[in-house]
Amino acid sequence: MLKILIADNNVGLCETLEAFLERQEAMQVVGVAHDGEETLALIEEREPDVVLLDITMPHLDGLGVMERLSQLRLAHRPKIIVLTAFGREDIIRRFTDLGADYFVVKPFDLDVLADRIRQFAGDAKEDTPVRDSELNQLPRMTGRTTINREAMVTELLHKIGIPAHFKGYNYLRDAVLVVLEEEGLFGGSLTKELYPQLAEKYNTTPGGVEAAIRNAVITAWDHGNRVFLEELTGRTSKGRFPTNSLIIAKLADQVKYKARLSS
Repeated sequence: MLKILIADNNVGLCETLEAFLERQEAMQVVGVAHDGEETLALIEEREPDVVLLDITMPHLDGLGVMERLSQLRLAHRPKIIVLTAFGREDIIRRFTDLGADYFVVKPFDLDVLADRIRQFAGDAKEDTPVRDSELNQLPRMTGRTTINREAMVTELLHKIGIPAHFKGYNYLRDAVLVVLEEEGLFGGSLTKELYPQLAEKYNTTPGGVEAAIRNAVITAWDHGNRVFLEELTGRTSKGRFPTNSLIIAKLADQVKYKARLSS
C-alpha cells in the first residue's frame, strides 16, 4: 500500500486529490497539509512513500520544505512530486537540485498523476509495480538525467503556451522524451513506432495521438507564444504552423542544448 501525503494550500484541490487517490488500488492518503510547517510535521509523523508538494504555501513554501527535509529523522525519504503552476527553469532546477523526483504542471490529469505516483514509488513497493510494457516502450523515469529532461520539456511546453489539460500536451511531452532516449527513432518511425507506443500507453489509437498533438500545436500557434514557437522552429508568421515532426525534433534539440549548457 502506497502512503501518500498531500501538501497544497488549495483546500478544494486537496479534497479532490484525496477523494480520487483513495479510490485508487493500493493507495492510501495518510495526511493533508495546507502549509509547509504542517507538511514537515506530517512527513516525520506518518512517513509517507510519496509527497505531492505545492510550491506556494504559507508559513513555509515548497522550497523551504525541500531544504529542511534532510533534517528530519526518517526511516526512508519519500518521493517528492512537485505540483506547480509555474514553468520557470530556475525554479525547476532548484527543486531538482534539492532532490525533487518529478514535476506536474497545474492543471493536470488525475489519471496521469496516479500513473506517475506508481512509476516513482512502484520500485519500492512490490504490490504496485510498473507494467513491463510501459518500461520497455517509454523512457525510464527513475534517473536524475531523465528527470532533468522532463523538467526541461515541461518548461518548454509551458513557454510555448500549450495548455496542460490538453491530451496533446502529455503526448507531445512523452514523444520528445522518447526521441531523446532513442535518438534513431524519427523520420518514418514517427508514425510506425512512436505514435503506436504512445497510443498503447494512453489506451488510444496512433491516429488519436497524432491528431491530439496537432490540435495542441495549432492551439499554441493561434493562442500561445507564437514568437517563441517561430524562434524554436525557424518559421515566420507568414508560414504555416509547424508539423508534429518538426516541433518534436526542435524540442528535443532544445533540451539537448540546455542539457549541454548545464553540464
